[in-house]
Amino acid sequence: MTLRMYNTLTRKKEEFVPLEPGKVKMYVCGPTVYNYIHIGNGRPVIFFDVVRRFLESQNYEVTYITNFTDVDDKMIRKAEEMAVTVPELAETFIAAFLEDIQTLGVHEATLNPRVTDNIQEIIEFIAALVEKGYAYEARGDVYYRTTKFAEYGKLSHQNLEELQYGIRIEVDDRKENPQDFVLWKAAKPGEIYWDSPWGQGRPGWHIECSAMVRKYLGETIDIHGGGQDLTFPHHECEIAQTEAVTGHPMANYWLHNAFLNIDNEKMSKSLGNGILIRDLVKQIKPEVFRFFMLSAHYRNPLNFSDESLKQAANALERIQNANDNLKHRLATASVTGEIEAAHTERVAAIAAQFVEKMNDDFNTPDAITAVFDLVAEANLYLQQERVNAAALQMFLDQLQVFDQTLGILSKQADELLDEEIEQLIVDRTEARKSKNWARADEIRDLLTEKGIFLEDTPQGIRWRRK
Repeated sequence: MTLRMYNTLTRKKEEFVPLEPGKVKMYVCGPTVYNYIHIGNGRPVIFFDVVRRFLESQNYEVTYITNFTDVDDKMIRKAEEMAVTVPELAETFIAAFLEDIQTLGVHEATLNPRVTDNIQEIIEFIAALVEKGYAYEARGDVYYRTTKFAEYGKLSHQNLEELQYGIRIEVDDRKENPQDFVLWKAAKPGEIYWDSPWGQGRPGWHIECSAMVRKYLGETIDIHGGGQDLTFPHHECEIAQTEAVTGHPMANYWLHNAFLNIDNEKMSKSLGNGILIRDLVKQIKPEVFRFFMLSAHYRNPLNFSDESLKQAANALERIQNANDNLKHRLATASVTGEIEAAHTERVAAIAAQFVEKMNDDFNTPDAITAVFDLVAEANLYLQQERVNAAALQMFLDQLQVFDQTLGILSKQADELLDEEIEQLIVDRTEARKSKNWARADEIRDLLTEKGIFLEDTPQGIRWRRK
């Protein structure tokens, strides 16, 4: 089955045909770096990481770019509150963002361009729009003339008349039409600014991505992604800007993930129900949050609650335990030689099922079902008294292949216990041999306090970290 993805622009699933065979140009709108990211921000971060991982697993060379908006109104206000400069504020929260997504197992982007490093390209882009009649200057500001672009509204499937009733528009006598949007904002006294043909100022929000996509990826890219809240106005405006200048489609496929709700309510500042990722991962394993995010299709709303996290933790533990048990049995497996054909055929069928589901618009919940099918097969095999090392390795390898896409297994290193814990395990074994059950239980409790859990199996003592 070939890869098919739902294109917001056409409102249907389409077969993926890259611009260049074997290569993918992918741009995902990044954060405005004025605060720590919350769990709602985590959904596009994790989903598009999985998209990229899956494409790479299918032998595509992916150029993955996500930007940083490091100057805008929110950043100026926040910098004033914190009594720092806008660049200092940006450095703080860019570092925090990179730390948070690393905790979530998100692979580093090919490039993270910043608005402030691309001011000249943005100015040149705006100048081209002015020259072509798509933009106009008004008292130091520059606006995009939406009536000039006949296809404005094609991504959100609205026309200009409908848009008048669909958005809040502040009265501004500098605009020719209420729907026109700002490309360049004149600086107010004391604000950060750059010199331009229209005076001192800074870019509007929408223009930055148009300029950076063209600079780093070209006039047309394969995939442009983000949360569904970016469909209008942000991505709609990007299309209008870019296609007015280049005359070519900005992106061939537009992907948008649905919202994350908290206890069946939309996240909002007024409700105060935003949860920071760095706070959440102090309470649960990052892999649990990642698994939870992938447990629903990306185009469906997802509800965050204590119960949903508990379910995710329990489900993920089944996968992690199977992985750990396979490793444990592999260390002592005595049988070698060829694997039974029935096992190889079943694993191959499950692997094909996983790819088929991911090829169907990145259907992660059904792909996870394939992972559980593999776990069930592995657990059934592990019940045998004599196991083949090659078969164990086959199950392990396939789990790792799945995890290369999903990123849900624990990333703890397979390292030796420190000397203290090693000795405690030896002492407990001796205590059990001498039937000193109180001492054995005492050691087990102590190890539990240190985050080491022991399991007595027919093959010996197995340990795992919390």
